[in-house]
Amino acid sequence: MTMTMERYRMQQIKETSRLSPVLAKTDVLVVGSGPGGLAAALAAAREGVDTILAERYGCFGGNITQAMVESIAWYRHEGTVESQSIGLEFEQRALELGASRPEPQSQSQALNTELFKFVADKLVQESGVAPLLHCLGVDPLIDDNVIKGVITESKSGRQVILAKRVIDATGDADVAFRAGAPCRMAPIKDLLGATVNFSCSGVDKGRFLEYVKAHPATLKSWSVETTGKEDHLFTPYLEEPFKKAKLSGEIPEGINIAGTWSSITEQGEATDLNVVYMLGVDPTNVWDLTQAEISGRQQAIWAIEALKKYTPGFENARLRTFAASLGTRESRKIVGQYNLTEHDVRNQARFKDSIGIFPEFLDGYGVVIIPTTGRYFQVPYGIIVPQHVGNLLVAGRCVAGDRGSHAATRAMMCCAVTGQGAGVAAAVSIKDNVSSQEVDIRKVQKALVKQGVRI
Repeated sequence: MTMTMERYRMQQIKETSRLSPVLAKTDVLVVGSGPGGLAAALAAAREGVDTILAERYGCFGGNITQAMVESIAWYRHEGTVESQSIGLEFEQRALELGASRPEPQSQSQALNTELFKFVADKLVQESGVAPLLHCLGVDPLIDDNVIKGVITESKSGRQVILAKRVIDATGDADVAFRAGAPCRMAPIKDLLGATVNFSCSGVDKGRFLEYVKAHPATLKSWSVETTGKEDHLFTPYLEEPFKKAKLSGEIPEGINIAGTWSSITEQGEATDLNVVYMLGVDPTNVWDLTQAEISGRQQAIWAIEALKKYTPGFENARLRTFAASLGTRESRKIVGQYNLTEHDVRNQARFKDSIGIFPEFLDGYGVVIIPTTGRYFQVPYGIIVPQHVGNLLVAGRCVAGDRGSHAATRAMMCCAVTGQGAGVAAAVSIKDNVSSQEVDIRKVQKALVKQGVRI
């Protein structure tokens, strides 16, 4: 892989200048439809502005539907205080449409990641958002440091979507970075790992749950740091089968397989096995993404063989599905008008420009803090506003903040909080004919409260 990268690194080709047709004009364009982007589009449309949601794949949902991550709110316990944002609506609508099951370690719903594609379709259609699938945002259109739209590539060719406001929900801050907004990314060796999730069929649910009961794991089993109150809490964590396989030489040295299961259906389907964790992956590098997809699938096969041999209930298990796309936890983040800190998250920070709240929940870099005591921090508008580019907002895990705060803001529910804030702010700024940087935060907050958000 390295040799291939080096072979082409210094070569450049000058493209021929050409005219690109306008595909659409809109008030708000949201690029990317994960929990942040989906929430942003719904929130903007509900404020009465024309909204387009552009997604590079064939379904909405991002990390849920592409990376196959079911556990949107696994932190929720008695005493958890939340924002009541559109993220909670994802759970409620999924439950209503038979697209969820109880999550095994919390008071939340594990989403059926296949059926959630349909749930997302319904939400988009009901809100009046204009859906655009199979459409990749390639480059921003910038005029005098103000974004005017995005160049797209699709089966229809290279086209342009013109927009009064753009929300970057790509997860990797692709639009913001290419627009010239300051961004940062930790050294590759320090990034959180990437995962190829998978599911299995043929599981004997009863036998497996008996095994889990006899070999219970707690959050202390895999965390490096907790507050102590997490140490006794159950977690659906599996490590022993993979240790045995590694000792016997069935899993190669240097490969560390361990992680969680989410739910087991009555039909014997283990629907979300999150046990492949690969470090050293640059999610902004196409060669790294390619290698990680291939390596991750190999590791998933090794994991299944270990489960079959060493885990009661998995003797007849077989691969059901691989996730459609690599799951990444960390890459670029913008440098915002404000940069959230770990101190903010751990000390119930309060902000005058709050666009929502999020529980004191951290999950990353070996730190696990579960919100069982009602503690929460306010999410400030400043972390979704990039510097030096007008009328551009971001939503999701690429919001501004340090390493410690990322362990909170990367959570799917927090992505929905920043997404809803971005969507409402974009709409309010259009109505008031001011830039998204200069929007009256009091009006944004009033609109968010009207949408049911606790700020």
